[in-house]
Amino acid sequence: MTLEKLNQQIIQCRKCPRLVEWREEVARVKRRAYKDAEYWGKPVPGFGDPKARVLVVGLAPGAHGSNRTGRQFTGDASGGFLYPALYRAGFANQASAESRGDGLILKDMYITASGRCAPPDNKPSLEELNNCQPYLERELEILKPKVIVCLGRIAFERILKINSVKSSVYKFGHGASYQLANGAWVLCSYHPSQQNTSTGKLTVKMFDEVWDKAKKIIEQG
Repeated sequence: MTLEKLNQQIIQCRKCPRLVEWREEVARVKRRAYKDAEYWGKPVPGFGDPKARVLVVGLAPGAHGSNRTGRQFTGDASGGFLYPALYRAGFANQASAESRGDGLILKDMYITASGRCAPPDNKPSLEELNNCQPYLERELEILKPKVIVCLGRIAFERILKINSVKSSVYKFGHGASYQLANGAWVLCSYHPSQQNTSTGKLTVKMFDEVWDKAKKIIEQG
């Protein structure tokens, strides 16, 4: 299995009827600001460096962000906070992400999500996350990352589940870090959602510290 073949499987997935209906309705109705845009309206695959040592795991596509553009954290406020941080840390060649053809290149990093389809109210169900989990498992098997950065509690708990680690052992908290049995490090960060960034729950400094830590881990081997 290659990342390219895996992503083709992801794009064609229709396992979750509720999500299929929602993502396609959003793509059909559209938001007024994007009324002339052609929405992606399908599951959003991961993207980035196929030799990445850092894997970033988010929650799920935004209805008018990734569900519109077809690329993780692209075209919404979360990406507007994420990519400048990745650029500052040297993981991205530019600080913005507007569309799949905007020239963005990730270095030593691959970005994916716990859920691949935009969910109503940004809340995928447990069953929907379970349906998506095999895709994340395959990405972990292919990439064998040295660092896994979990953006939010749901991504963190999903990584723990895949690695058969009890959540009572490892607790989510911004800046927390743990080493798995296979040697990979798990770093925790609050999700860069507008709800967190506009209220100051997640600041630029706090976010930069996470990426600096990821960089130090891979540089030190």
